[in-house]
Amino acid sequence: MPPPPATTYTRYETRRLDPDPRKAALLVIDVQGHFASLAAPIMPAIATTVALCRAAGMPVVYTRHVDRDVPHSRPLREWWPGPGDRIDAGTPAAELLPGAGREEGDMVVEKSTYSAFAGGTGLEETLRRAGAEEVVVAGVMTNLCCETTARDAFVRGFRVFFSADATATATRDLHEATLANMAYGFAYIVDCERLEAALGKTASKQ
Repeated sequence: MPPPPATTYTRYETRRLDPDPRKAALLVIDVQGHFASLAAPIMPAIATTVALCRAAGMPVVYTRHVDRDVPHSRPLREWWPGPGDRIDAGTPAAELLPGAGREEGDMVVEKSTYSAFAGGTGLEETLRRAGAEEVVVAGVMTNLCCETTARDAFVRGFRVFFSADATATATRDLHEATLANMAYGFAYIVDCERLEAALGKTASKQ
């Protein structure tokens, strides 16, 4: 899916706010081999988002999806039953993509369902220890793991920011539907331009 026009999401906005880098962490969702074709068009935006957040002093957390035979992941097998749908640990499909901006010391959360918080991943505890009260969500797929992680963050008490141009999914309609839902009641929508305006000021002072 081609990256959406940067201004498309503004039609859905009900309110606007910038992330506070002193309280925020970036979550980069599932930018890994299995989703390489989906992620390809947004890799420049992913790299820019990571660079901006890192320069502003924000923790950067990566997730990768690995299928496990555990109770909380069983429903996924009904939706993705094909042999090509499974992501096994230790395979190229499970590895983070080059160009995603990961650096030594960045946390990598392994998950086996749509939400990066579910199944004892330790993500919430890590964010709390880091003093994070806000999360910026980027990655793939917009309407599945990104949206579910964003909703889960919201109900756990985090203020959520959702990237419009550093997320991607199978179709433009699915992408836009998530942006509309997020903006209606779950997240403040951002893009690289907004992040640069908000976080670049902070980075220049450091």
